[in-house]
Amino acid sequence: MSGAMRETGWAKVNLALHVRARRPDGYHMIETLFAFVDAGDAISASPADADRLTITGEFSGGLSAGDDNLVLRSLALLRARFGAARIPPLGVTLDKSLPVAAGIGGGSADAAAMARLVRDHFVPEVGEAALAALVAPLGADVAACVASRTCLGTGTGDELSPAPAAALVGMPILLVNPRQPVATGPVFAAWDGIDRGPLYIGHDPRAELIGARNDLQRPATAECPAIAEVLLELGGLGPWLARMSGSGATCLALFDAAARRDAAAVRLAEVRPDWWQLAGALR
Repeated sequence: MSGAMRETGWAKVNLALHVRARRPDGYHMIETLFAFVDAGDAISASPADADRLTITGEFSGGLSAGDDNLVLRSLALLRARFGAARIPPLGVTLDKSLPVAAGIGGGSADAAAMARLVRDHFVPEVGEAALAALVAPLGADVAACVASRTCLGTGTGDELSPAPAAALVGMPILLVNPRQPVATGPVFAAWDGIDRGPLYIGHDPRAELIGARNDLQRPATAECPAIAEVLLELGGLGPWLARMSGSGATCLALFDAAARRDAAAVRLAEVRPDWWQLAGALR
């Protein structure tokens, strides 16, 4: 194998996230609708004398490039399963364009992208479901990020099932982050413990999403009040849905047309040039 190999860690969004219970071990039972944006972090790799990771990009600062990075952990996990004879040492570059601790699955998406890259070039006989099962121990969102397609997540988010997605594919989306990281653990710990009911996504996901919620939005906003500012600004730009993703602080806005999304992005950049934003479409 020679030459560069490339993959994308597609940005993950939670279009809805219902927290149903806190388990005795501290983890939470959730119901969520995962979706993915057609943009994200870029991973490239080429044969090397030893595994190494170089991190570039706007959000590279402070990230570890050591063995604890999820990208290298994904590579090591697959090599342990299939052997060094099949998966050689790789020099990997991660171009980090998604903010960190942002509720859009950056680390999980990167781990999944590395797994897809290794599968495609070295162990192509491994199916998507098998690959997801192999890397699922790396994090609750990693399995969903392997396919990077709209799906329902239950359990801790690792139990996946198909979701009616035809009405959502290609939907214009704008992601906005106030450039303030939010740690997932404290947000889940601050959930008030009230089960506000199940998530239902049937044949009209648009109407059902409007009636859904993100149960982490309130505790995340307590940790990061700027989330409320982001949602207020987005709500005034004409989306049919504006909601926080994951445990924050990134918020999403869904639009009926790309032109309306782009106009919203321009307006937001004028009034809040300090915020990060990404315009794209749902995959």
